[in-house]
Amino acid sequence: MTRVDHRHRHLERIAEVRAGREAEKVGYPIRVREVEVVRTVMVGTGLLRVTLGGAGAEGFEAHAPDEHVKLIFPEADGSLRLPEANGTMLKWPRPAPTSREYTVRRFDPSAGEIDIDIAPHAHGLASDWACAVEPGARVHVAGPPGGLIVPHTYDRYLLAGDITALPAIARWLEELPRTARGWAFIEVTDAGEEIELSAPEGIDVHWLHRGERPAGTGDALERAVTAVTVPEGERAYLWAAGEAGQVKPLRRWARDTLQLAKADHDITGYWKRGVADFDDDH
Repeated sequence: MTRVDHRHRHLERIAEVRAGREAEKVGYPIRVREVEVVRTVMVGTGLLRVTLGGAGAEGFEAHAPDEHVKLIFPEADGSLRLPEANGTMLKWPRPAPTSREYTVRRFDPSAGEIDIDIAPHAHGLASDWACAVEPGARVHVAGPPGGLIVPHTYDRYLLAGDITALPAIARWLEELPRTARGWAFIEVTDAGEEIELSAPEGIDVHWLHRGERPAGTGDALERAVTAVTVPEGERAYLWAAGEAGQVKPLRRWARDTLQLAKADHDITGYWKRGVADFDDDH
């Protein structure tokens, strides 16, 4: 009997979706890895980049701009509970281990390095860890479990979010075809949080300064995004993420005004004011 090798079937599916008409979530074989901290560095004044590497990073996969991993931390009693391999998936213990979810900002297979950009904030578990961690420290990373693969065949792309969405937006802009057209709106505190972006010439990038207003408040992002007009007859894809309350109105706008199909937009609450380890089920 001839044995069929299915290990790379997800790569074929990713290529098919990328060349197709509709976005689709594609799963990758998922592992939990013990990696080491290579270095940390500030990116602008709003993001702290933690670069992870070592032997545990070998075979890591990265295919979608907003794919994520979970950083797994010890429990209050110092114990560490990890998921177990279950075929190409992971079996998670119950209750779930203490973890925090972050976008994969960059994976460099030649260097074996994974970049995770964290927005430092007071009393945040991962934020406090990232601010204090030293090179050589080890941490367990689970994922990515897969990613949302978006075709490169849309006429326009509309990207929006706050500082927590900036790592994904930056990667979006790097990975879109150089012929892509559209808009990107990023809300930050001030010019210090702006970073260099590798955007296609046809993408208009707009930085929205929040100033003294607390993060996650106000409607500046909503007003900027909903002022966009997609040319008649063109197909658009909308991706937005950030504080749950701020991005919620964009769901209604995408459905009622832009009349986008479900596969043509992805709007996610990455965090919620006053809620630790928020999980948006949309």
